[in-house]
Amino acid sequence: MVSSTETVVGAPLTRGPAPLAVKADSAVPSADFGIIPIPKRLRYDPDKPFHFGLLLNASFGFASTFVVANLYYCQPLLIEFSKSFNVTDGEVSVIPTLVQAGYATGLLLISPLGDLVRRRQLILLLVLVSTALTIGLSITPNVHVFEALCYLIGVASVTPQILMPLAADLATPERRASALSVVLSGLMLGILIARVLAGVIGNFNSWRIVYYMAIGVQCLVLIGAYLILPDYPAKNHDLTYFKILYTMARYAVTEPLVIQTALINIASSACFSCFWVTLTFLLGGPPYYYSTLYIGLFGLVGMLGVLVGPLVGRLIDKLVPWYTTLVATSILLVFQSVQTAAGGINVSAVVIACFGLDVARQTQQVSLATAVFSISASARARLNAILILSLFIGQVMGTSVGTQVFVQHGWRACSLLMLALYAFQLGMLALRGPHCPRNHWFGWVGGFEARKSVVEARQIDDASEAAAPDSIDEAQPPEKMEEGLVRHIDSGDAASAA
Repeated sequence: MVSSTETVVGAPLTRGPAPLAVKADSAVPSADFGIIPIPKRLRYDPDKPFHFGLLLNASFGFASTFVVANLYYCQPLLIEFSKSFNVTDGEVSVIPTLVQAGYATGLLLISPLGDLVRRRQLILLLVLVSTALTIGLSITPNVHVFEALCYLIGVASVTPQILMPLAADLATPERRASALSVVLSGLMLGILIARVLAGVIGNFNSWRIVYYMAIGVQCLVLIGAYLILPDYPAKNHDLTYFKILYTMARYAVTEPLVIQTALINIASSACFSCFWVTLTFLLGGPPYYYSTLYIGLFGLVGMLGVLVGPLVGRLIDKLVPWYTTLVATSILLVFQSVQTAAGGINVSAVVIACFGLDVARQTQQVSLATAVFSISASARARLNAILILSLFIGQVMGTSVGTQVFVQHGWRACSLLMLALYAFQLGMLALRGPHCPRNHWFGWVGGFEARKSVVEARQIDDASEAAAPDSIDEAQPPEKMEEGLVRHIDSGDAASAA
C-alpha cells in the first residue's frame, strides 16, 4: 500500500531535458522528509517534465555564491578572531585549514550522494545544517568550539557540488555548458565576494556581524530552494553508498578522460591559486607598495571576469569541448606571458592578467566538466567530486609551492613556473585528440571537426546505418574489405571451397 504522502509513478521518464532512469514501480514523495509538503508545481511528474529555465539556473548560481562563501569568510578575520578569543595568531591560523579540510571531507563523502538520493532533499538538508552551524559560529565564546564548527561547516558547504551535476542533468544538451557556467560563475563569485565582504565588515564592525549576515543569506537560500527547486527521482537504485564510493574510485583510475582532465585541473588550479596568493606580495612590495584596501580592489577585477563566464558558456555549447579547452588553455598561456613580461613593472599588466586569467580559467573549467559529464549521466555527482578534488589538490600545491618560489626567487620566477604549468596542460590535452574514443589512453582518430552539431549529426547517421539491414551484403559478398576486418564465411561455401 502506498502512503498518503506518495504518488505511484506509472511509467518511466521518457521525455524532457534530462531523461532519468526511474523504475516503473517507484514512488515519488509529495513531501520533503515525509513531513513538509512539496509545492505541487515542483513535484515530479513524468508526463510534465519541469522546465529548466533562466530563473532556476540563476537561482542555482545564487545558492552557490552564498553557500561556498562560508569557506572564505574567516580568511580576512583571523586577527579579529585572535583578539576576540584572546588567543595567539598561531592558534587561529589553523581555522582556514580546518574549513578546507572539512570541505574536502564533504566532497569525498557527501557530494557523491547526488548519484544515490533525491537531490532536492539533500540540498535542503545541507543548507539547513550549514545555517545552523553558522548560528553556532556567530555566538560561541570558545575558540575550540569555533574551530570544530568551522570543520563541520566545511563538510556541509558542498551544496554547489550537488547543484553542478544537477544542472547538467536538467539542462538540454545544447544548453548544458551555459547552465554549468552560470553555476560555476556563482561559485567563483562567492569565493571572491566573501573575502571582500568579510574584510570590509570586519574592519568597521565586530566579526560576528559577518556571520549574522551569512545566516541571513543562507536562510534566503533555504527558502528559495524550497520554493524553486524541483523534485526529481533518485538515480542508481541498484547501488549502495559504499558501491558509490567504490565506483568513484574506479572512475578516478580507469577512465582516460577523467585522468587527463584531473591532471589538467591540478596544474590549472595550482596556477590560479598561486597567482592570487602571490599577487598580495607583488602589489604590497616594490615598485607598487599598495595598501591592503587597494590590493583588495583587484578582486573586483576578478569578479568582472567571473561575470563574463555565462556568455562564454554559449560558445562552449557550440563546439566540441576539446577545442574550447584548447582555446581557453592557450589564452591562459598568453595572459600569463603578459604577467611574466611586465607584472612587476607596470600595474596595467597585472589588471589585464587578472581579468584574462579569470575568464579563461572559468572557460577551461566548464569545458572540462562538460566533457567529463558526457561519460555517464548516472554518475555525474561522482565525476564532479573527482574534478573538484583535483582542483583542491591543485590549490594546496599552488599556494604552498608558489609562495616558496616567490619568497626565494621573486615574482618573475614564480610567473615562469606558472607559464611552464600552462604549457604542461597543453601537452596533456594533445595526448588525446578531440574525438579520441573513451577507452583510448592516447591517440587522434575521428578527424578534426570542431562543431558539436556536425559531430552529433554524424553520430546519428552512423547509428542509423549500423541499425539498418545490410541488404547488399546479404545479396553478394563485398568486393573490397578494410584491412584486418574478419568476416565469417558460410560453412557450406567453406566446405565446397575445400
